[in-house]
Amino acid sequence: MKFQARHQPLDDEPERNVLELEPGNNFEQALHDLAGFSRVWLVWWFHRNEGWRPHVMPPRGPAKRRGVFATRSPHRPNPLGLTPVQLIEIKGRKLILGACDLVEGTPVFDIKPYIPAYDAFPAAKAGWIDEVDVAMETPAEYHVVFATLAENQAAWLQQEWRIDFRPRLVELLARDPTPHRTRRITSRRGTASFVIGCGAWRAVFDLNERAVTVQSLEPGYPQRFLNDPVRAEGLPDREAQLAFLQRWPEMPR
Repeated sequence: MKFQARHQPLDDEPERNVLELEPGNNFEQALHDLAGFSRVWLVWWFHRNEGWRPHVMPPRGPAKRRGVFATRSPHRPNPLGLTPVQLIEIKGRKLILGACDLVEGTPVFDIKPYIPAYDAFPAAKAGWIDEVDVAMETPAEYHVVFATLAENQAAWLQQEWRIDFRPRLVELLARDPTPHRTRRITSRRGTASFVIGCGAWRAVFDLNERAVTVQSLEPGYPQRFLNDPVRAEGLPDREAQLAFLQRWPEMPR
């Protein structure tokens, strides 16, 4: 799921991913000698994006637009991604990789060995990101709690459907729950509440000074979309969302 994909891969998370190369191209021979490297670079395509923007609003840091070439935004003139990832094992045409920031089905253009002596520059400056990193080292400014309804809904999703976006939700809200387009936080029309998009789901929360209370969860798609065979094709978590609406019929549809 896009929402759950990290902006940068984290090696300390027990994650395994599989990159399978297409048959019929002698890729088995091309992979010879790669097993001796602990990391590889993946060059890939942001295949879900259309168009680009010269200024973008990064999800980290204050709500300030930056030049796209000073960011890792996917909305680029040529939507290419570059990721260093742990190489765990090679099985035929399959590469077993560690934590990645790619989503399922991402096309990979190339694989290159990661060479620490040439590819790592620990003392290099990172511009505005250095400033954000300093701010991120400070304790989170907001305290996030779940109301009874939201806690019950989250527990049901985890138990019945193995869906749990609470850690990522808390991470975002604890840092800055104010409206932000890239973080998909908006005011709920006609109320004092806010809504944050969480992949295929949404969370409704209230903000009282430094306290964030998640009041409820709800599907990210209206029921008419979920019940429409054409529109529903390929929608993530469709069956879970339909079951959710049956379990909590009072939720927005």
